[in-house]
Amino acid sequence: MSEYPNRNVLWAETLVDELAAGGLTAACIAPGSRSTPLTVAFDAHDDIEAFSHLDERSAAFFALGRGRRTGEPTALVCTSGTAAANFHPTIVEANQARVPLLALTADRPPELRDSGANQTIDQEKLYGRAVRWYRDLPEPEPTPRKLRRLRTDAARALAEATGSDAGPVHLNCPFRKPLEPTPVAGDVPENWHEGDERAALGRGADGTPYVRRHQGRPELGDGELCDLADAVGGADSGLVLAGPADPATLADDDWPAAVAALSAATGFPVLADPLSSVRFGEHVGYRDDATVLGGYDGYVHALDLDPDFVLRFGASATSKPLRKALAEIDAPQVIVDPMGEWRDAEFVCSDLVVADPTRTARALAEAVGASTDSDYADRLADVESRYWEHVEEFIADETPEGAIAHRVLADAPDPATVFVSNSMAVRDADRFGVPRDADLTVLANRGASGIDGILSTGFGAGSATDDPLVVLTGDLAYYHDMNGLLALARCGVDATVVCVNNDGGGIFHLLPIEEFDPPFTEQFVTPHGLDFAPTGDLYDLSFQRVGPDEFADTYRESLAMDGTQVIEVPFDAGTSHRVRERLADSVADLF
Repeated sequence: MSEYPNRNVLWAETLVDELAAGGLTAACIAPGSRSTPLTVAFDAHDDIEAFSHLDERSAAFFALGRGRRTGEPTALVCTSGTAAANFHPTIVEANQARVPLLALTADRPPELRDSGANQTIDQEKLYGRAVRWYRDLPEPEPTPRKLRRLRTDAARALAEATGSDAGPVHLNCPFRKPLEPTPVAGDVPENWHEGDERAALGRGADGTPYVRRHQGRPELGDGELCDLADAVGGADSGLVLAGPADPATLADDDWPAAVAALSAATGFPVLADPLSSVRFGEHVGYRDDATVLGGYDGYVHALDLDPDFVLRFGASATSKPLRKALAEIDAPQVIVDPMGEWRDAEFVCSDLVVADPTRTARALAEAVGASTDSDYADRLADVESRYWEHVEEFIADETPEGAIAHRVLADAPDPATVFVSNSMAVRDADRFGVPRDADLTVLANRGASGIDGILSTGFGAGSATDDPLVVLTGDLAYYHDMNGLLALARCGVDATVVCVNNDGGGIFHLLPIEEFDPPFTEQFVTPHGLDFAPTGDLYDLSFQRVGPDEFADTYRESLAMDGTQVIEVPFDAGTSHRVRERLADSVADLF
């Protein structure tokens, strides 16, 4: 019966086979010796696409991007030691943002731990509480009971990664030498399975998982739904806030339509975060089917935002002005969250509804009934319209940094995946991203909101779909993840990368520390003076540096081209901040 040269091969192939049976379709692999059994097994499996990465941190963020785009986990494979530690920033982001991910870290055998052995660190619970589940797998052994346990662990890992509380899972995988598929006499006996076909083949040759978990979706009972519907229906000036969507919600095709139906039924306008999957789509249109607003970050400071009811979905809004405005409202604010987490850093919400967002929005739309005319919604829609007219005029005259994000989203193909960096990029996408009737999937790493791994996450998201990919980043995020550019050629990803270069941390101009220089320039803005143009030759991509007035034409040309183009647009950070202040002041005069 034995067709395996040694127990490591049997173990790794069983693990990978069971992961594939459970639905895993992709793995990101960083090279290393101790992980050889896993690498060989993943590379040879017909149903799993293996992406090869030279850098563990870039590999991890690439896998994160796939999970963020699809709502399904990608496996990560690395050798022992600091290789596993380089996964940690991604694990933190996946934990905070509920992105499914499966980290497989190879390890030395137990007797070498705490011994000073080379490339051996303590990998037990390496990621602490940031993972949904951890398992230190036993050493490979060709016995039916252990192989059945291995299959069960593989199935459980996928279930934990994709459950209601989706997130990262860590399997630590110790291996002894030989690590290669070298024949070892007697290592896997002829009758190792002892007639137990379950251990040898799983549940069958048809790819049925060894263990299946049946995951339900939380929803309100009839009485609780009626109470909430009465509260919603009794409001005269309500708001729906659609914050950044979790990957599971993003993958639900009915989510935007459900929110639009809720807006149409209640007359509540929707404040749609650019990361909500609601700001863009066929449902967008003022007062036709739903009132979808996207400019609030730019004008909420100039309004007396006075709703008598707020219904909140998703994570905390990207817009700080909106968060602060909602904190001043003395009205019921209800959070709908499937995991029952209190996503309200201002601590003003009055109720927490533990239920699936899509089902709750759809059920409320049906329970509330026909749409009621809302003067409040009409007033906000009018403010929104006047705001965007003013922005267009302002951009034509001043060309602020935000004009780049404005153009990126306005001209992105339909459909397209747009990945946006943190710092100023996502804020500009929020303030300048006009709602569109277009199938745009706009993503960002807002779990921990770091600027590391931005390019890799974007490329990972692009690898999971045939849609055109646009990545909007700043210069520091570009610098942080230049290693990630190697994935373009190695993993077959094409993209238009837009880099807004203000030579350092321009976002710090928003903080009071700007008034204290020194140390402001050298310790906060940290101008780097780097010329990124050589990355074009280094990574075999097209690189262009253009002025703000040239960007629109260059961007549209790039979208029509094959391959990857990086478009750098230089700005002066201090001047840009003054322009932002003038825009804010001019908006205040509109209303």
